[in-house]
Order: sequence, then C-alpha cells, then structure tokens
Amino acid sequence: KPPSWAMAPKKPAKEGARTHFSIRPSIPLQPISKPAPRTGDGFQWPVQGRVISNFGSKSKGLRNDGINIAAPRGAPVVAVENGVVVYAGNELRGFGNLVLVKHSGGWVSAYAHNDRLAVQRGDKVRKGQRIARVGSTGGVKTPQLHFELRKGKRARDPRKYLRPA
Repeated sequence: KPPSWAMAPKKPAKEGARTHFSIRPSIPLQPISKPAPRTGDGFQWPVQGRVISNFGSKSKGLRNDGINIAAPRGAPVVAVENGVVVYAGNELRGFGNLVLVKHSGGWVSAYAHNDRLAVQRGDKVRKGQRIARVGSTGGVKTPQLHFELRKGKRARDPRKYLRPA
C-alpha cells in the first residue's frame, strides 16, 4: 500500500498540526516486487525547469516537503533512479496525478501535479525512464512538478541529493 505519509487526510487538521493520512483502495492491492539496485551515481533531476519553491518552512506555518519545478505543460517527467511504482493515481487531495517510486536503500521519490501518468502500480522503472508528463493538476494553477525525496518516512531536501543537471 502507499506509504502512510502520502495518503489522503482522514479529517481536516488545525493549522500547524500534523495530519495523518489514509486511503481505502477500491480493489485489493497485490504485493509490489523489490526495486532494482540503484545505479550508484546519484539521483538525476526529474524534469528540466526552474525551481519555484524550495524545501522547508514557508509562511503561515506551512512547509514544503519537496521542491516545485516550473516546466512546460507536457514536458517529460522521468524516474530519478531505478525503482518500482508503489502508487500511481489521483486520490490524494492537493497532489493531483501523483506517482510514488520506491528505490532500494529505503528511498521513495514522489512526483505530483502531473498531466498524464505513463506508469501504474507495480511497474519497474529504470533511471531516466519517462513516468509522467508535467501538468497543473491538484492544488496548482501553473504547470509544474512537485518533487519529493524521502528516506524512510523522513522528507529530505532533494537539492542535496540530486546530481547537478
């Protein structure tokens, strides 16, 4: 099932409070295969574009657990490393069309606000493989990719782990 940190809220949270997430799949989920080993030369950028929102605290008590990258609508979004798709859908409010990829070593990458998805749950993906197209689904008005890297359940600043473009 999708990681607990990336699931739809059970109820609205008070500002600044932690939100717990859950979804109920409409069909029983099949086990996911183990991700392929990482290539060893770092995570690559998921899309070419300009970072419009950085990782970390924002105004009014908000926080960005990733980065937002402006890119033309329809631009290819690629897997940052070898892995397996653990979630592909739009059930998570605010993220629009979302893909979550599990990588070896306890890493998960998240790709949100996509126009179209090119993968589905259970697909094995290779580093650099197109997994989606940039869009403006979910809670954004302009074409962009919201991208997160997590080690276990903890969000990490993607810019510290992405190799230079």
